[in-house]
Amino acid sequence: MCQAIPRETAPHDVAWQDLLPMTRHQKFIELTLPLPWLLASWALFASPVWWLGALPSFMFFLCALRLNHEAIHSNLGLSRRTDIAILHILSALMGGSNCAVAWNHMQHHRHAMGPKDHEGHCGEMTALEVLRYGPRFPLDLNRAAWSMGGRKWRLRILQDWLGVAAFTIFALWLGQRFLLLHLVAVAVAQCLTAFFAVWITHQGTTNSGLAARSQRGVLAKAAYLMFYHREHHLFPKVPVARLPELADRLDRGIAGYAESRRPVVSFLDSEKVGRGSPISSC
Repeated sequence: MCQAIPRETAPHDVAWQDLLPMTRHQKFIELTLPLPWLLASWALFASPVWWLGALPSFMFFLCALRLNHEAIHSNLGLSRRTDIAILHILSALMGGSNCAVAWNHMQHHRHAMGPKDHEGHCGEMTALEVLRYGPRFPLDLNRAAWSMGGRKWRLRILQDWLGVAAFTIFALWLGQRFLLLHLVAVAVAQCLTAFFAVWITHQGTTNSGLAARSQRGVLAKAAYLMFYHREHHLFPKVPVARLPELADRLDRGIAGYAESRRPVVSFLDSEKVGRGSPISSC
């Protein structure tokens, strides 16, 4: 009888610790990554061609997710207090509690695609199902973190939502179109997070044994390296900026790793891979 394939774990015979240190220049880049996109979106939202602001607004949210993600894993080389402050600031700008996201994301790493994984469970849905589920996803994350995260995380979540409320009230009080359109854009982005931040990198991997999907080539760069998701799951302490180097080491040094990889979007993947067969089978 065929048994469930165990999810892959980090291989021991690959060097990765040298990828952890962040220089001051690298820290500066990570901390300011969303800013140009945010300013570009606001400038376009305030202009006669306001509808063009949708693209830089999407890119702002993507880069903010990356910065948020690095702060969750303490990969920026900063104090934990500073990491949490980053989550609070981004929460106000992104229209949701990033501390709720943080609690759920750490559970996602501990219980990947299991019954206790409140973030990753939507990876088992179809594309249409996850799009329908999208508006409920942030609510479910907040509910799970609030009920199970304990007093510390409840306080952090409350601070997040106070920041969101303050920024929203400020935007409504000013009544400037660029701020009002920003609120609309991030609300839509929050509803699409389940699809773009979870489903697209985990769909079809539940019974494969793979930690997640992983992309190479132009799409990986366009997504600011966030699609090197398999590598992130195996080595979550490696900063996102160094994941391509880690992926190259795994592709070259671990037997069967490259052949078993499943890209996020196959026709935009620059390297030849196998059919994404399970890493082990019955």
